[in-house]
Amino acid sequence: MAKPLTLVPVPKLYLLTNDDEFELLYRKLETALATGLIGLLQIRRKQVLAMPNGQTLLYDEAVKIVALAAEYNVPVVINDDLTLAAQLGVGVHLGQQDGSISQAKQQLMPNTIIGRTCHGNVDLVKAAQDDGASYAAMGAVFASTTKPNANTLSRSQLIDGCQQGRDNSVNKSIDMCVIGGLTAENIGQLAGLPITYIAVVGDIMDLPLDRITKRCQEWQQALAEWQSPA
Repeated sequence: MAKPLTLVPVPKLYLLTNDDEFELLYRKLETALATGLIGLLQIRRKQVLAMPNGQTLLYDEAVKIVALAAEYNVPVVINDDLTLAAQLGVGVHLGQQDGSISQAKQQLMPNTIIGRTCHGNVDLVKAAQDDGASYAAMGAVFASTTKPNANTLSRSQLIDGCQQGRDNSVNKSIDMCVIGGLTAENIGQLAGLPITYIAVVGDIMDLPLDRITKRCQEWQQALAEWQSPA
């Protein structure tokens, strides 16, 4: 008798902000969120932070973005800034040098999303899992305009990371996130892997405003074809 096929859940699209001027950024976010496709939103504004009054500007922007996301019931995480995340009552994404998971769990509300950058290292995925992070982000999967010089993962690294995320020998589950050069055209190469979040910046946010809705629809079609035998 043939073994029943196991279908993995369809991942959620995880949208990251770019460095557009804020009015344009806000309109793009509003357009993307209105499609109902976005499952998680990250505020990452490197150029704003580099300005003399960057922290104040980022806070003002983040307040507006968090309020917008709330209208569409989309959770928000702040990139690398635990203090701001705590002030706004939202989640945080931490790089390896940007604070500990335990500190984040102490400062944020229970069940708040806490993400951890794990690059291509399965040991970092395990560490994030042991520390109680919500998700581990692996990448870059492909070269991207955001980080053109980032090291890309091999297929085996990605599979190993996903297997660690599903490891039942540990008592803490962790969602897996992939990032780096992902598009509606190449995401099918990852079909069948147990991924919870597909992080996207340029493939949506770098488009002109009037192309955002169509691109989200193309992503929706790509994700509709995601499930395959695991």
